Amino acid sequence: MSMLRVENMTHFFGGLRAVHNYNLEIRPGEVHGLIGPNGAGKTTIFNLITGIYDPTEGDVFLEDHKINGRTPHVIAAMGIGRTFQNMLLWRHMTVLEHVKMARYSKLSYGLIGAFFGTPRRNREEAESEEKAFTLLRMFGVDQFADQWVPNLPYGAQRRVEMARAMAMEPKVLFLDEPTAGMNPEELVQMMDIIRQVKEKFKPAIFLIEHRMKVVMELCESIQTLVFGEVIAEGTPDEIQNNPKVIDAYLGKEIVE
Repeated sequence: MSMLRVENMTHFFGGLRAVHNYNLEIRPGEVHGLIGPNGAGKTTIFNLITGIYDPTEGDVFLEDHKINGRTPHVIAAMGIGRTFQNMLLWRHMTVLEHVKMARYSKLSYGLIGAFFGTPRRNREEAESEEKAFTLLRMFGVDQFADQWVPNLPYGAQRRVEMARAMAMEPKVLFLDEPTAGMNPEELVQMMDIIRQVKEKFKPAIFLIEHRMKVVMELCESIQTLVFGEVIAEGTPDEIQNNPKVIDAYLGKEIVE
C-alpha cells in the first residue's frame, strides 16, 4: 500500500503550466528523491501536495485519504511534515518553542484546559516538552534550547527546522534541499540525521536535493523533473546512467 500517492497532477499559474501530468507513489519507509535543474517545478510540487497551492488538475492521497483541497495546517495534522528551501523559522522564538509549537496539533486539552490549567493540560504540556527535548537531543541542538534561533550557526538552524518537522510525528517527511549551503562536515552530519530519522521513526521521506552525493546514497527511487515533467524515474543506478538525465541535468558531474 502506498503512503503517498499523486495522480495526474497538473498546475497552471495563469497561462504558465508549471507542472504537467505528475504522478508519484511513495511506500511506507521509502526515501524518494526529486531532482532537476532550478526552475523545474520541484518546490511547486511540494507546495501542491502540502496544500499551499491547490492543483489545477489531479488528486493527492495520503494513505487512502484525499488531501488536495484541504488547508496546509489540516494536511500537516493528517501526517505530512516538511522543511523549506528557504528556512521559515521565527526570529523571536527559542529553539525549544519552535519544536513545542509544532506539537500543538497533538494536544487535546482544549480551551478550558488552557484557561484553568487543568491536570490534563499540565500533563500534556509536560509530555510535549519532554518529546521536544528528545528531538533536540537527537538532532544535536539541545544545547541551544533556550536561545533565539537567529543566534544559531546555519547548520544548527537547519537541524532545528527538521526537528520541528518531526515534532508533527509525520507519516511522510518532505525535505526541500536540506543540505543547501552546508559545508562538507555539515552535509555528512545531515545525512546521518536523515538516516537516523528513517531508522528510528520510519516515515516515508520525499527529498528534493541538488547534491548528488545525498540523493544517490539516501534514496531508493528518484524522479528527474524538467520543465514540470518527469523525464525519468528509477533507482539511483538507473538515473545516473540514463542518457536523458545526463543530457538534461547531470552532465559529466554525475556524483559529487
